Amino acid sequence: MSRYTNSIWKKSRHLGFSVLETGEELKKRAYGPGQHGQDRKRKSSEYGQQLLEKQKLRTLYGVNERQFRRLFLLAKKEPTVTGLAFFRILESRLDNLVYRMGFARTRAAARQLVNHGHILVNGNKVDIASYLCKVGDKISLKETSPLKVVKESMDSKPASVAYVQVDAEKFEGVYLREPERNELPQDIKESQIIEYYNRLL
Repeated sequence: MSRYTNSIWKKSRHLGFSVLETGEELKKRAYGPGQHGQDRKRKSSEYGQQLLEKQKLRTLYGVNERQFRRLFLLAKKEPTVTGLAFFRILESRLDNLVYRMGFARTRAAARQLVNHGHILVNGNKVDIASYLCKVGDKISLKETSPLKVVKESMDSKPASVAYVQVDAEKFEGVYLREPERNELPQDIKESQIIEYYNRLL
């Protein structure tokens, strides 16, 4: 399945979940898009709820179905609780860390920075958005003079997370540690995602 490229606001309203993690998409109209959005009833079956949770998490990180399933299988092999391990793998993706460090305002913009070769990991250019970083990795901007979009993003003072350390003057950051569950999106029930894949695999 290809990556979703249509309106994120419509997708957020369809899922009933803020994909941008700001809540802006649901402030005005916290119901589904379209003429009958207010009347449309959400699936209430167990399978429907599991599918919804899976779609929320997959859309949040901008991962296609094939990648998402592969990362889930990786998480199942981890000694940590599968749900937390899955979250940690998704958070360690390079495009996500570029976003978390504030170099881009959205994960889609962060993915573009990586794909266009503007990001270094430990001094080496990495242009694969799905690259999984390790704790201690240093992520920096390739250019000595930052791109306008990066500077604008940093100037907007994005909310930082405790598991990354950012030097805004040098446009670089370090992935300090793996996140804890209370530092990750609380609106997602990862247990239902595990149940969804367990019935398929």
